[in-house]
Amino acid sequence: MKSTSHTITSLPPSPDQERRRRMLEYSIMMGIRVLCVLACIWVRGWWLLIPALGAIFLPYFAVVVANAAQSGARGQVERPGALVRREDRR
Repeated sequence: MKSTSHTITSLPPSPDQERRRRMLEYSIMMGIRVLCVLACIWVRGWWLLIPALGAIFLPYFAVVVANAAQSGARGQVERPGALVRREDRR
């Protein structure tokens, strides 16, 4: 029988930690968008295209990044009380 051990570092983050991370990433991206909108007031010529595109497309990317599941090297965690099949000993 193969025994699998798990450490606390292989557990996924708690829902509160995950929510906080997503909100922080989203807030940072929306802050950058506000800077892009403000830059559109002062920038002229072809340079205006850069902050304008940022102001238009950053909300989409912010939502996609915030809702994307964080992928990493996480181990599979069995729920407590999971049934374990024993080998027949004869």
